[in-house]
Amino acid sequence: MEINFYPILASGFVTLILGFIWYHPKVFGTIWMREAGLTEEQLSKGNMLKIFGLSFIYSLLIGMIMMPIVIHQFGAMGMIGGGAPGVVQPESYLKFMSEYGTAYRTFKHGAFHGCLTGLFLVLPIIAINGLFERKSWKYILVKGGYWILSLTIIGALICGWV
Repeated sequence: MEINFYPILASGFVTLILGFIWYHPKVFGTIWMREAGLTEEQLSKGNMLKIFGLSFIYSLLIGMIMMPIVIHQFGAMGMIGGGAPGVVQPESYLKFMSEYGTAYRTFKHGAFHGCLTGLFLVLPIIAINGLFERKSWKYILVKGGYWILSLTIIGALICGWV
């Protein structure tokens, strides 16, 4: 199974585009700033090239790790050594991939697993951090909601973009 780098690249843009919308003052930006204790003046002082550049790179990493989460065929690859180039693939693996290589490879299925990842992995991490940082539930839910939606879209792109 070959890695498709286009949806991974798209995942880098998903988080940025969705962030522009989600954190816009007319959506959740005002709530997030108030609950985070930030002002527009403080936000304008940041190095935006660094912030957005690193965010894009980290989003690419998220896209990479979402592949084995949303594409079930990666499990079959792992059982035989990962399908590395130059490694002779067993006939059983080739037959499995010819019959089931595109099973559950839909945008809907990827969105489902992306949403579950956001809901059951990322939201608890954000909530734990928020609790120790003494942040409000509004803050936790705004950030958690952003990541649930981001991972839903990323999962859909990665799984459905065959």
